[in-house]
Amino acid sequence: MKRENITLIGMPGSGKSTIGVILAKALGYEFIDTDLLIQKQEGRLLREIIAEDGLERFKEIENQVNARIACHRAVIAPGGSVVYGKEAMRHLSEISTVVYLKLSYETIAERIQDTEKRGVVLRPGQTLKDLYEERCPLYEQYADVTVDAEQEQAGDVMNLILEQKLE
Repeated sequence: MKRENITLIGMPGSGKSTIGVILAKALGYEFIDTDLLIQKQEGRLLREIIAEDGLERFKEIENQVNARIACHRAVIAPGGSVVYGKEAMRHLSEISTVVYLKLSYETIAERIQDTEKRGVVLRPGQTLKDLYEERCPLYEQYADVTVDAEQEQAGDVMNLILEQKLE
């Protein structure tokens, strides 16, 4: 692998946190959930930041936090909206191999029954399908490696990532 860290990107419900934890354990790496870093910095839950400051301000904070991550031998799991932050994605691409966990819209919709509970922020009038179609080209643009996570269990997806890593 060209870099010492791995960043997992993809839609909410794609398994970034679940796979990230087991991948970090398998590699002996640290696991970093950037949503938790944002909450720690701001002293509020993500949904509170969005409710109080708005979606655009949240994206600015997310971009700033992700653009400053300093780590060595870590699996990084940012929120699904990280791909809107050019500085964040430039930084993550420099310090890590970016792996896109690709799933069909149908699978994502099945996993995310309640977008509010899941913390998926939609603009007024925007559907989950709209969000999926907006983000997928960005995930593909930034990915060094794309892993088809459709029919796989978390451990199988981890093995697919490890196989890519060793090439």
